[in-house]
Amino acid sequence: MERVTDSSRITRSCILYISESDLVAGNGFKRRLVRFRNASNLHGIVIVEKTQISDQYFPAVQKFIVLELGMTLLPVANQGEASQLIIQLVHEQSKDHTSNPFLHKKCSQLAEAAILRTVQQIPGVGKTKALLLLQQFVSIHQLCNASVQDLELVVGQTIAQQIHAFFTQTK
Repeated sequence: MERVTDSSRITRSCILYISESDLVAGNGFKRRLVRFRNASNLHGIVIVEKTQISDQYFPAVQKFIVLELGMTLLPVANQGEASQLIIQLVHEQSKDHTSNPFLHKKCSQLAEAAILRTVQQIPGVGKTKALLLLQQFVSIHQLCNASVQDLELVVGQTIAQQIHAFFTQTK
């Protein structure tokens, strides 16, 4: 797993690349991701090489990175595509967005919509329950770590148990 850091201006991001061989080799990359997230104040963007060989590991990796760690995941087909994506990300972050106040609102709304859609992927959770959950739990990470009792206060016992089972089941 390689790390590329961009500490430019206001946004401080770190791009972490997980290759096909990292996925196939085992869970070593997971420990490094957790260590990074716990030790860093940078925003983590994880680029994962998704190929025919690594495709079987991707759903579990996606759940781990997005739902458990609350990091951004971007799948790519190969290292060439990853390098083009990194160039685009660096170029976009180096632009001066402060002069246009509408860009911040639009980006924020897009992020909120993406999080809402992610929560709606949980079995038994529709738009209304997803909105209630996101009002109570401010991040996907908090939602993942919520107890059944905490969830019951928001969505009731049956759905709370389904949500808890969704996040605690092992694949």
